[in-house]
Amino acid sequence: MGINFRKDKKLAYITINNPEKANILDRQTSDELTEAWRIVWEDPEIRVAILTGAGDRHFCAGHNLAVRDDITQNEQDRVRAESIFWPPASTVNQARIGVDGRLGDHYPQIWKPVIGAINGWAAGAGFYLTLTSTDIRIACEEHARFKFALLSQGWVGGGPGATYLTRQISHADAMKILLTDQPFDAKEALRINLINEMVPHNSLMDRAEELAVHISKLPPLAVRMMKEFTIRFRDIPITEAWRVQTLMNSLLTQLSTDGDEGRNAFLEKRPPKFTGGIRGKGEAYPNVNDEERSRLNDIRKYLIG
Repeated sequence: MGINFRKDKKLAYITINNPEKANILDRQTSDELTEAWRIVWEDPEIRVAILTGAGDRHFCAGHNLAVRDDITQNEQDRVRAESIFWPPASTVNQARIGVDGRLGDHYPQIWKPVIGAINGWAAGAGFYLTLTSTDIRIACEEHARFKFALLSQGWVGGGPGATYLTRQISHADAMKILLTDQPFDAKEALRINLINEMVPHNSLMDRAEELAVHISKLPPLAVRMMKEFTIRFRDIPITEAWRVQTLMNSLLTQLSTDGDEGRNAFLEKRPPKFTGGIRGKGEAYPNVNDEERSRLNDIRKYLIG
């Protein structure tokens, strides 16, 4: 098996599991990872996923660069050249489409929180995976290492690594990583704000689980829409983004039961119990006379301003 997948209550655990090959993404591992993302996305009981690697040396050391023995160099070069002009159907930038149509199959951005427990080397595609699919990143102090790992091979990379890195950390730090292609440790990753926390190896999964459990107790629809909002609309003008945020908030307050539950729990001084309940379609509000409309306008001024 390329990965281990398990579900425990509201959490999903995805572990890349071929440590004898540095947890690289060979075809089997990539396909299994793609299916794991699909399960996390579609299972309504799963609220948070934790992504890590087996062992204490590698989170994911990249793609499998070895070519099948029966493929000649000439065949390999021809396929790559032809794919520039005729990429396969159902691909994005020549990567197969998975659960997220904007990115490749095994490093999507799903609308559920993903915590990366970076236990060792994250290089090449492992670095991409960190940048694209994880939202909160906890790195092992002793073993976590990061490397772009493409420029030194004469590539800028076909994956989204350089594109996403420059949007997540400062220009100077991103350029140093990309132009030197030198590895760096968890301490440096924390300094440049690539990760959220650095913890000892024996505390890595405990800390990831602590965060995951906390998030799993929050309103699932609001969490899901908050993630989608910050990712999908971060590059549009601020006033337009705010408009989308307001529309999303209106949908949550009108169509979700969690908004009422949160407010009622606060007033009743009790812990909330969020279920992610969605209200069905109801009857239209009745027409009002002038006096009733005047009262509604007064209420609007009081509530909104």
